[in-house]
Amino acid sequence: MAKKSAPMEKVRIIGIFAHVDAGKTTTSEAFLYFTGRIHRAGGIDEGDTQLDWMEQERERGITIMAAATAFHWNRHRVNLIDTPGHIDFTAEVVRSMRVIDGGVVVLCGVGGVEPQTETVWMHANRDNLPRILFINKLDRIGSDFERVLGEVHERLTKKAVPVQLPIGKEDDFRGVVDLLEEKALIWADDEDGRPREEPIPAALEERAASLRAALVEAICETDDELLGRWLEGEEIEVETLKKALRQAVIDNDLMPVLCGASREHIGVQPLLDAIVDYLPAPTDLKPILGSVPGNGDEIIERPDDPDAPFCAAAFKIVTDPHVGHLTWVRVFSGQMGVGDTVYNPRTEEMERVGRIYYLHGDKREQVERMEASDVVALVGPRSAVTGDTLCDPDQPVVLETFEFPDPVIKVALKPESNEQREKLREAVRRLSDEDPTLEHGYDPETGEEILAGMGELHLEIAVDRLQREFGLTPTISPPEVAYRETVRRGFETVMTYRKQTGGHGHFAEIELRVEPLERGSGIEFENESSGADVPADFVKPVEKGVRGALEKGIIAGYPVTDVRVTLLDGKYHEVDSAAMDFEIAGSMAVQKAVRQAAPALLEPVMEIDINATEDQVGSVVADIGRRRGSVNAMRVRGQMRNIDGQVPLAEARGYATDLRSLTKGRGTFTLEFDHYDVVPDDIAEEVIERRKEEGKLRRR
Repeated sequence: MAKKSAPMEKVRIIGIFAHVDAGKTTTSEAFLYFTGRIHRAGGIDEGDTQLDWMEQERERGITIMAAATAFHWNRHRVNLIDTPGHIDFTAEVVRSMRVIDGGVVVLCGVGGVEPQTETVWMHANRDNLPRILFINKLDRIGSDFERVLGEVHERLTKKAVPVQLPIGKEDDFRGVVDLLEEKALIWADDEDGRPREEPIPAALEERAASLRAALVEAICETDDELLGRWLEGEEIEVETLKKALRQAVIDNDLMPVLCGASREHIGVQPLLDAIVDYLPAPTDLKPILGSVPGNGDEIIERPDDPDAPFCAAAFKIVTDPHVGHLTWVRVFSGQMGVGDTVYNPRTEEMERVGRIYYLHGDKREQVERMEASDVVALVGPRSAVTGDTLCDPDQPVVLETFEFPDPVIKVALKPESNEQREKLREAVRRLSDEDPTLEHGYDPETGEEILAGMGELHLEIAVDRLQREFGLTPTISPPEVAYRETVRRGFETVMTYRKQTGGHGHFAEIELRVEPLERGSGIEFENESSGADVPADFVKPVEKGVRGALEKGIIAGYPVTDVRVTLLDGKYHEVDSAAMDFEIAGSMAVQKAVRQAAPALLEPVMEIDINATEDQVGSVVADIGRRRGSVNAMRVRGQMRNIDGQVPLAEARGYATDLRSLTKGRGTFTLEFDHYDVVPDDIAEEVIERRKEEGKLRRR
């Protein structure tokens, strides 16, 4: 793909987001087809899409890894990132969200607002991302534009305004009404995907007029000058309304809603028009903010300007079998060429740019330079991880880093032989480098590699990649829930560590308090001792000992969280006390205190979203109750019934098989982490006893 020059104001950097199976990748493929990037739109069912290129993606019909591409439409260049719809791969959404300027949120005309839609929406709200919505699959049985629009207003935003109205329903869906232009667009099989313009059907004239009046009012309310003209009864020109709607989208005051059926190519061209008409160019947004390395309070701006100092965010790390280590970046300012040097403030390393690639799925085109508004992959920099900043060595800056959810489930991997042990460790490390929600560790007692992720599918894909890409077939333990430990009340204790050897002795005495914190608070360490009791040089060792013990776990070998530990007092000996003595005393003291502070196990509780037929709802709800779960709401989704509830992850393992049995294969579900909660005492005792039997509790 030769990059055509495009002025910055005619560049769009967008992401496309959706719940799994809403038609997101099919929509992206249709974009590529109508913009001439491909000559035939691939299909999920056929397994020949350009953007879902991994074997696992084509086999399962889902997007797993974010894919980047670019195309041109109406003299605009659009950089597109296609993201996964499955909740287990939310990390791909989070990191993509931070490097785009606008988003297209695709909704299924049958499923409506589904769990991942709400998750994506929450992240987009946090980043103030301008976005448009596309209600897809309106040709499907059970689809309903009005119902889905109502769900958008109820569960996402009141700012969503329809700019189109569907013509026909389900099998008869054949086009849309353009409310601003006041015309109908009809698609026919014999016209190569191009719509023909017609008058609005008589049956829709009244509804279209009502929606247009509401749309014009909503647009005018975002612009004082237009509002005055509208209140005086003046007819506002269409181009003026479009210009105002564009600014309202950029300001996050309005979000246009379009509709169509991407697989049938209905509504795709108007959606492309909306992307260039309403979503922002880099120049429409405020400069990206960063800080001076080592001084987070000193804020720096980096404008989207090729002449500004170079600044780029690394948002994805990929190990490519052909070119090796690839660092995907969004260039926010400046420009760099092959052979130039970039600086990583986190590692304080200077690295040479060896090659620069534009991306199209798994295909690459090598270029000589990158500049502001480019999304490219770099060969050369190897120190960067997701969230790092790469910048001009002479004018360094640090952009805001990414935050990812913690893994909730893990497996143990045992190599086939001692010869493969190091190869397995390296492979697991490389997968974790690529995916920040995959965490890896090593258990020296069992010799196993530990891999933790966001769900069973997430780990299943990771293990599959170990086999296909690295030729490894380790023994895999059943998925294990990532429990946590905490305390339910405060407790103070004094611990003395004393040991006499032939030379100097060892002495440290500390008094500390542990107390519970709110869920999600993590670990806090505070020092309330006087320098006379515990010299400043010994406070850090105490904290190190405390944190080390809490990380290893106290009652069941799981990390302790949501706890504040306060150093109250202590004693030291001028000759016999050393930093290591206070580290040991801190570890011993916090173990003793936690055991006396009503310790408890915490378990991940998942938000579960189930679709089943009406006659199966009773069985499904009863089954949730047997799993210690609860039902929050039930909704109608076309011919299906939607059940929204919560269930402990420990009770949801293998649920796919059980749900298929309960619903004769017709039920579907998604699981998303919601929060940690206390495990009932009787079940906690079973977990602790099992850990003892498995030898997972270290002797102290």
